Amino acid sequence: MDVKSRNHLLLNHEALVRDIKTSYIMDHMIADEVLTLQEEEKVKAQTTQKERAAMLIKIILAKDNYSYISFYNALLHEGYKDLAALLQDGIPIISSCNGNKSMDGVTSPQLETVLCEGGVPQRPVVFVTRPKLVKAIQQKLYNLRSEPGWVTVYGMAGCGKSVLTAEALRDHHLLEDCFPGGIHWISIGKQDKAGLLMKLQNLCSRLDQDFSLSQRPPLNIEEAKDRLRLLMLRKYPRCLMVLDDIWDSWVLKAFDNQCQVLITSRDRSVTDSVTVPVESGLAHDKGLEILSLFVNMKITDLPEEADSIVGECKGSPLVVSLIGALLRDFPNRWGYYLRQLQNKQFKRIRKSSSYDYEALDEAMSMSVEMLNENFKDYYKDLSVLQKDVKVPTKVLCILWDMETEEVEDILQEFVNKSLLFCDRNGKSFHYYLHDLQLDFLTEKNRNQLQELHKKIVNQYKKHYKLHIPTPAQEDCMYWYNFLAYHMASANMQNELCALMFSLDWIKAKTELVGPAHLIHEYVEYSHILDQKDSRVRENFQEFLSLNGHLLGRQPFPDIIQLGLCQPEISEVYQQAKLQAQQELVKGAFYLEWVNKKSMKNLSRLVVRPHTDAVYHACFSKDGQRIASCGADKTLQVFKAKSGEKLLEIKAHDDEVLCCAFSADDRFVATCSVDKKVKVNCCQFNNTNDQLLLATCSNDTYIKLWDLNKKYCRNTMFGHLNSVSHCRFSPDDKYVASCSSDGTLKVLCSANELKTIDIKDFFRNADEYQDDVEVLVKCCSWSANCATIMVAAKNRLLLFDVITSDLLAEVLISHHSTIQYCDFCPGNQLVAVALSHYSVELWNTESFLKVADCRGHLSWVHCVTFSPDGSLFLTSSDDQTIRIWESSKVCKSSALVLKRELDVVFQDDGLMILAILNQQHLQLIDGNTGHTDYLTEAQESLICCCCLSEDLQYAAFGEENGTVKVLKLSNRVFKSRTGHEKSVQHCQFTSDGRTLISSSDDSTIQVWNWQSEEYIFLKGHKEAVKNFRLLENSRLLSWSFDGTVKVWNICTGIIEEDFVCHEDAVLSCAVSPDATKFSSTSADKTAKIWSFESSSVLHELHGHKGCVRCCTFSFDNKFLATGDDNGEIRIWDVSRGELLHLCSPITVDEGESTHGGWVTDLCFSPESNMLVSCGGYLKWWNVTTGESLQTFYTNGTNLKSIYVSPSFKVYVTIDNLGILYVLRMLE
Repeated sequence: MDVKSRNHLLLNHEALVRDIKTSYIMDHMIADEVLTLQEEEKVKAQTTQKERAAMLIKIILAKDNYSYISFYNALLHEGYKDLAALLQDGIPIISSCNGNKSMDGVTSPQLETVLCEGGVPQRPVVFVTRPKLVKAIQQKLYNLRSEPGWVTVYGMAGCGKSVLTAEALRDHHLLEDCFPGGIHWISIGKQDKAGLLMKLQNLCSRLDQDFSLSQRPPLNIEEAKDRLRLLMLRKYPRCLMVLDDIWDSWVLKAFDNQCQVLITSRDRSVTDSVTVPVESGLAHDKGLEILSLFVNMKITDLPEEADSIVGECKGSPLVVSLIGALLRDFPNRWGYYLRQLQNKQFKRIRKSSSYDYEALDEAMSMSVEMLNENFKDYYKDLSVLQKDVKVPTKVLCILWDMETEEVEDILQEFVNKSLLFCDRNGKSFHYYLHDLQLDFLTEKNRNQLQELHKKIVNQYKKHYKLHIPTPAQEDCMYWYNFLAYHMASANMQNELCALMFSLDWIKAKTELVGPAHLIHEYVEYSHILDQKDSRVRENFQEFLSLNGHLLGRQPFPDIIQLGLCQPEISEVYQQAKLQAQQELVKGAFYLEWVNKKSMKNLSRLVVRPHTDAVYHACFSKDGQRIASCGADKTLQVFKAKSGEKLLEIKAHDDEVLCCAFSADDRFVATCSVDKKVKVNCCQFNNTNDQLLLATCSNDTYIKLWDLNKKYCRNTMFGHLNSVSHCRFSPDDKYVASCSSDGTLKVLCSANELKTIDIKDFFRNADEYQDDVEVLVKCCSWSANCATIMVAAKNRLLLFDVITSDLLAEVLISHHSTIQYCDFCPGNQLVAVALSHYSVELWNTESFLKVADCRGHLSWVHCVTFSPDGSLFLTSSDDQTIRIWESSKVCKSSALVLKRELDVVFQDDGLMILAILNQQHLQLIDGNTGHTDYLTEAQESLICCCCLSEDLQYAAFGEENGTVKVLKLSNRVFKSRTGHEKSVQHCQFTSDGRTLISSSDDSTIQVWNWQSEEYIFLKGHKEAVKNFRLLENSRLLSWSFDGTVKVWNICTGIIEEDFVCHEDAVLSCAVSPDATKFSSTSADKTAKIWSFESSSVLHELHGHKGCVRCCTFSFDNKFLATGDDNGEIRIWDVSRGELLHLCSPITVDEGESTHGGWVTDLCFSPESNMLVSCGGYLKWWNVTTGESLQTFYTNGTNLKSIYVSPSFKVYVTIDNLGILYVLRMLE
């Protein structure tokens, strides 16, 4: 501070301390940013008024020149003119080169005098800067420096137009360069001619204080206009006239006198001048700053209601200021005013000394009342709009039954008056209301809302009649998102049911926006949909919950076919059946799942939030939300009931491995491999007392982070290799960690409490050697913290936390590894996620498996219970998350069929031989689904099976190389152990007396099981892939050694030996006329061979993956081949030319065209249709190569399909062990 300024403060210290009251003085100085809130608290801490004044002056003396100027201006504003006069001679001179502070809010005395004389409003007691808008106004004003013109600042009521305009004028450079004649501010408002004349008379009087032009005021507006023109010309050239709050354009004529004019208005159409729009949204932090200044508190010390109050104020500076002023007078009413805002009680939010209206509702109501009477009803219709929704013009054209141009004219009137906002996106216009305006409208028209919603629904029905909007129509997205909302708000139960229970609506909506929003609507409007019967709504909600992940992907499935897979008592099935029968007349193709009664859906909801593998998912602590992460590098948060997406974040630059909710659900943590050290797991603690996060990594450390203080609190050492998982105990006393070093550690703070060497429990096992490497995958605590569970390889181990004793060891599976495990809160269940696509539930008291949950199509990475244990979720490589009900799956049986089967079709039915749980042979009546016969469990696992054509005999091959024959009439077994390795295929000859089997030992056994005679066909150098019986006791076999051989099964002699491919031969097919055969290979080629010449006829190139299957058409004209990329090619047999490439038009990124490998093919007898199996079943038009129908199985990886001679019945088993008997609908 200059010495001169300091001396003036010291010289007048006594007078200043005696007279000033510091609170209002400090408000100004804080607004000028020369006094901090901490310094204000220091002043307030003094006991008497004099002591507070003395402390303030002491603080000012320690500051710079700007503090002196701010103190001087504050004295002027608060009426201490005599004290200000004492300090005037000490005002320091600040040049612009010293900084820009004079432009940032601290005004010089000379500038302050100009503004005060011109009637410019002083700053509000509480003021926060909005520099971007202030600079925009100043820029427009700089453009007026050389010639007369107009600038309009417009915006909705309460957005801060006047305050921002006044702030823009507090710039001495602007006034000096552009308006040396001064500023003249006139507050206009809503006026009639008499009121306007009075405003003009007062202005003329203010400008002509020496009466140089006239001794009397003007008598009418025209006279006032002329006098004003002369005053501007003679006495105030190059001045700026500010007309604040203009409502009508006719008012401006009185001020049209060739000078520079700035207007503030809610109506942008009052003039064609340059405009500056003032957005209505105040940033959240700015809102909190305003509240803190009003109540003299730090932002961090504001009560928790402050955030909610600012949110409810919808970004309006006016509303935040109204509430702040009220709280300054009534500091204990935070909760009360929040409730008033939430309940839209605008009349109770009253009084602001710097605003013209007594209550908030009056301020907004005035704008509406100024509308033309014809337009008021149109504006009322907007009460039914949703917040933050931009409505296309077409919607309002339908609502008002008008042409587009008429509607746009009406809406432009609202936009001009700041009652509506317009987003011009290309050619189309979209309109929306500010939240505050919408709140006001809905509150004002509350009693009419139901009728208003009914009006928009009726207009929609009138316009679209029985049709549904198509994606090409600009309004379609609005109706798909909000038509049900309008119907529910209008309580139109019949219309809502008709809409929500329509397969056509479901298909159209899910193809555009996915299934989650529709499921949310079933939940949201269940009270209306269930008025007559809840069963129908439950049918549709379950259908969508379990099939929505299919409906939201490309190629879009046939919803009628999906509906036909529902139980026959379901309303979905009945509607689908009716529509299917109507479509059959038009040539459509549909299938009935004959044995679906035996199938129970155990999942409650299936969602597909990611585009790649889902590595982890978890429930929020309130159980209402789910967070998930995965290989697509994103974090997704969605509703647990409906799957509706709430949040999507590109969380990392690489795969996201784990995510976790904090105890208060405010935060979600994620960890990834995008740093130099791979972070494997992150877990929050379980209580709200302090926010702690545990992370573990390949760097062998566990780190404990304090999120409140944002630093690493502890680093825990001890593991010798990467740490794969860590978890807090439920009471937060301990952290458990497990590692690839084969150990589990229990840690307390930074200290290691105990270590359990999990490898010890594998060294003792027969199948493991002493140097075994054991990756301890994960761990979980029991609810009482007494037990900790560890997963390693294929075992679960349960330990006592105190003694480290092994309480139990459970061998989960011989053929799968455990990926994750979790204790169920509140009971003795544990869930285990397995690599073979399933999840198992075990009881830790009985150590029995109580449920086998199948549904995922690939590895299951994670399983997690909800906080109350009623639900659990699973996430998988198949990109889906499934939510299951714990009590529901525990009642299910776990019967799983192996995919190897045999089917015999009869005139009136079919019999199916299948392998149950790899140990039993099961004979099933395909018409009824009933089991006709079930064998006892076999000692060795069953690998394959077959039926004789007359259904007298069944046979099966086992893993130990044994084949067995079962005579179905007397249940007698005959067996022979001849193969050295597992038997992969077996088949009876047509008379049923001989059983042929092939094995991984590269041999084929021909066994006359009645005479006990047998021979081995030896010649292949690698495992036999499969074989096919030919006429005249001949057999065709193919092998991984790349050869195809023709055998005489009576002599065992090789009659033909074809070296077909450079890689494994994966399939062969024989032409119906028995003159040719085809071969396909892993070398990505297929070939057509002649039996007669023993030579290749055609080499078929073009496949980009292993060619896995082939088949000839019944007329010998076509050959179909399928590969591992999901492509099917149809070839002309005679010419070897490609006729068609069968694949869907569009497929989601990363998806195979057939859901996986194409593994089997079959032509219809007429050779005009083709059925294929792979990830699911598809039917094709051979002539065009187009898809006719797709049947989505619950599982995937279908190995084969059995087709009846009539091409009307189809049988297969998926990888979940579910049997499908499908019949063509006729």
